[in-house]
Amino acid sequence: MPVLSRFDLMRLSAIGMLLILPAVSGAQQIPPVAEQMAKTFGLDSFGQVEAIRYTWTVEGRLSRTWEWKPKTDTVTYEGKDKEGKPVKVTYQRSQIDSQSDAVKNEIDPGFVNDQYWLLLPLHVAWDGAKVTDEGKQATPLGNTSAEHIVVKYAAGGYSPGDTWEIYVGPDKRVVEMRYHRAVAVAGLPNLVTATWTGYKKAGPLLFSTDHPGVADGQPFRIFFSDVAVKLTGSKDWISAQ
Repeated sequence: MPVLSRFDLMRLSAIGMLLILPAVSGAQQIPPVAEQMAKTFGLDSFGQVEAIRYTWTVEGRLSRTWEWKPKTDTVTYEGKDKEGKPVKVTYQRSQIDSQSDAVKNEIDPGFVNDQYWLLLPLHVAWDGAKVTDEGKQATPLGNTSAEHIVVKYAAGGYSPGDTWEIYVGPDKRVVEMRYHRAVAVAGLPNLVTATWTGYKKAGPLLFSTDHPGVADGQPFRIFFSDVAVKLTGSKDWISAQ
C-alpha cells in the first residue's frame, strides 16, 4: 500500500499498495495455507492468461482503467492526467526508463497500486516476501475466525518493512486484509483495513471486486468494474461474473 508521495492522484486515494512489480514466474515456497489461497485465486492457471483488463475506483474520488499483458508486461492506461484531461497510453514496463515523466512518476505507480489490490493473493506466492502462518485469529473488522497470514517485504519496493495481514476463510478466499506502513509519510495512512467481498470469476482467475474499509479511522471503498480476462490463443474476453 505504500505510494509515491509525489504522485498527486495517489494522494487522493491514499490507500494503495505500491511495490516493484516482479516478473510473473513460478511460486516460491510459502506456508500451505498461503499456497492454497494463491491456488484458489488461480495461481496454477495463470500461465494461460494473455491479458487482464479492469477499472479500479476509489468511490467518490478517482477511477482508472487498465489492460495488462503479463507475458510481455505491457500496460495500457486510460484515465485522466493531473489536469483532468483524458489520457490513453501503452508502454512496456521493461522500458520504463525511456517513458515520459508522467508514465514513470504517475501512471506506472498507479498501475502497480491498483494491480496489487486486484492480485494480492498471487503476489504472496510470486514476490519472495517473508510469509508466515499465524494460525486462526479473529478478523479486525468482522471479528470472525480466519487463518491469519502475515506478509512482510524486508527489502525492495518503495517502503521496505511494510506488512500485510491477510485473513483467509475456510474456502481459502481472502475475507479481510490489514496493511501497516513501516515509515510514516505525510498525508498517507499508516493503517488500512479492508474487507474482500464481491467475488467473481473470469476464466481461471478469481477476483474480489469490492473492498470497503477504514484508513486511519476514515471509511473508504475501493471497487473493481469491467473485469475481464483473455486467454492465450483466444480473441475473446471473458467477463468476470
